[in-house]
Amino acid sequence: MIERICCGNKELALIVRRDFRHEGIEFFTPGTYSQQLGYMNRPAGYVIPPHVHNAVRREVQYTKEVLLIRSGRVRVDFYTEAQEYLQSTVLVAGDVILLAFGGHGFEMLEPTEIIEVKQGPYCGDQDKTRFDPVSGDRIVTKDSNT
Repeated sequence: MIERICCGNKELALIVRRDFRHEGIEFFTPGTYSQQLGYMNRPAGYVIPPHVHNAVRREVQYTKEVLLIRSGRVRVDFYTEAQEYLQSTVLVAGDVILLAFGGHGFEMLEPTEIIEVKQGPYCGDQDKTRFDPVSGDRIVTKDSNT
């Protein structure tokens, strides 16, 4: 299953749940995203021809992160660009999330391993603005993995 977390017409996050299956190849992100997320399901013997990637100048204005949940459970809290809380969802082992826009915070609901992929170079304190999380009594979870 694919879930999209939106605020108005802006996609904040894209979640590929661990049970997602599709034949062939599917890219979930528009070509304008500086981080692309796709899925491939190919049969034995399928060949992807060898290739190199060409030097292409790109401008990245916002960091996009891809998280793969290897084990455990984590709650993701979503915020607007103005740091207003919107909703939460729970990710479990095998889920993948692309964080595209807006704000986000995390609480590990059990011991959790996460693999993170994002653009570099990392710019230290210039890279993000931290703010206080939503209080626990305001959490609204929009899924069945809670």
